[in-house]
Amino acid sequence: MRVEDRAKIFAPFAALKGYEEAIAAKQKVVVPRIELSEESKEYLDLQLGKIEGLLLHGQHPIITVVFFQRDWERYGDGGEYIQFTGLVAKLNRTSRILQIVDKRIHLDDIYRIESEDLDTI
Repeated sequence: MRVEDRAKIFAPFAALKGYEEAIAAKQKVVVPRIELSEESKEYLDLQLGKIEGLLLHGQHPIITVVFFQRDWERYGDGGEYIQFTGLVAKLNRTSRILQIVDKRIHLDDIYRIESEDLDTI
């Protein structure tokens, strides 16, 4: 038997198409959105102010943000909390958008912001 033909015998075979995706979807933990306390809102506003100040001085801090991503199609009001780390590209308080690299996050969906760059201010 030729080597090329022999290699085909050991090629991966997926008998159940879409099975891996279905298992991954089942493992997703769906939670309702958490309403922030006034203290948490004030702290987030302080963190956003620090980010805004750094951006005005031409600095782009690296932050970790935890935000709520709603999944209307599958879960209605439910969704999941996602943690994302990256370099802040823009902050627009008028349109209420924080852009980290190419990811745009609505300010109302943010649960937590962390950064060593913000702790030194």
